[in-house]
Amino acid sequence: MPPSRSRKRTSAPPATTARARRCRRPAAVPLDDVAGAVAPPFSSPLWASLSDDLVCEIAWRVLSGDILDYVRFRAVCTRWRSGTVCPRGRGVADPRFHPRRWMMLPEGHGLYPGHSRLRGYVRFFNLDTGTFVRVKLPLFNSHCALDSVDGLLLLQRDEDTGIRLVHPFTGDIAELPPLATLLAQLKNDPSVPHGSDPYWWWSLIRYCVCATVSCSAGAITVMLVFHHLRRVAFATSEDRQWAMPSWEIPVNIAPLSLQGKLYLVQFPCANGSLVFQMEVGSPPLPPKMIATCPADKLYGGYHLVECNSQILLAGYTDSSMSHILIYKLEDLILERFVPVTSIGDRALFLEDRSLSVSSKALPTIIAETVVYTCPLNRCFAQYRLTTGAWSQPFDGYSDGFNPGPYSLIQHVISCCIRNVWYVSGPTLCVLAPSPVVRNWSLDHLIYW
Repeated sequence: MPPSRSRKRTSAPPATTARARRCRRPAAVPLDDVAGAVAPPFSSPLWASLSDDLVCEIAWRVLSGDILDYVRFRAVCTRWRSGTVCPRGRGVADPRFHPRRWMMLPEGHGLYPGHSRLRGYVRFFNLDTGTFVRVKLPLFNSHCALDSVDGLLLLQRDEDTGIRLVHPFTGDIAELPPLATLLAQLKNDPSVPHGSDPYWWWSLIRYCVCATVSCSAGAITVMLVFHHLRRVAFATSEDRQWAMPSWEIPVNIAPLSLQGKLYLVQFPCANGSLVFQMEVGSPPLPPKMIATCPADKLYGGYHLVECNSQILLAGYTDSSMSHILIYKLEDLILERFVPVTSIGDRALFLEDRSLSVSSKALPTIIAETVVYTCPLNRCFAQYRLTTGAWSQPFDGYSDGFNPGPYSLIQHVISCCIRNVWYVSGPTLCVLAPSPVVRNWSLDHLIYW
């Protein structure tokens, strides 16, 4: 008789203690853990005999890789769960629980977060493993996204422009002052260009916002960088309004926010790349120049990207812009100009926000490549570091009104550009008189 039709039953497993049985059949991940995690299907009863100190040490090492792996670890058995720290309630305040390598994935085709067809769900993907999870975030019914920093979402509430820092997996929220508290400061500042239209003021503080977050001793401080104003604003979770220092920041295009610090390159780079660093504080200090790269070493180098725990500066070899050149920031600080010849299994995506993605996890992404706008046709293409050649353009309409996306690689590109993937053209999340209007059309002023 074929095996598929055999009625022979397997022998029963040997008897075990109740404590071991609890570890052999782990429960599903409960509600006080991260959404989207799945408990391991089986674990040996011997694991339950590990000492509490060893379990805790292993748990912290697992957490250093990915928070969802940490949640799965805690789901193995009751003892492991009780002997480790629950991420809920600490997701925002404790940087160890930040989902650093997770990115919100724009759905495209006008399906912005909060769209009725998404039924309250938002997808996230891991830049290192390629794992996708779907999380229910009803906040998007009354909020819009300003930025994503260290995996946390910076949202603006429609009703009063209150800012909320949200951990998408644990649901933890840090409340920050309304963005509207900046308007009075801007209108009284003679250095700020004035406009008669009320939406003019909102465009100054809603367009091209880059956030940096610092969490220390339970205090949460957020610094916002406004590209158009060349200014920053900061607030803590205990403040009632945002404060804006009087000093300005250098003109820049693609700042990098990383673990409580902001890095930017002054634009234009005709005289070389000047790299500045800012640390979040209350108040923050003005930008400090930490490195320079002469123009004869790097042309147009203003894209900073984190890759394998290193900060890289990308540009071109010369004004022809036909070949991409990359340096490590730590080398530039020491005035060593040694080009990076290999980035391993990584692919770099350079745009308003720059990302590094593992090619092992995402099959359509090629290792040792840089995805950027090709200088010959201004369309997105892949540049191979190993051969110095550009691929054929694969996305000529990323900035259009019906751009797609049509492939996984275009979805990743959309994570780097905030002004794409809307069904009826650009939109802007603003505060309006009753009734509240979330999606107000305005050319080139949109959120992702």
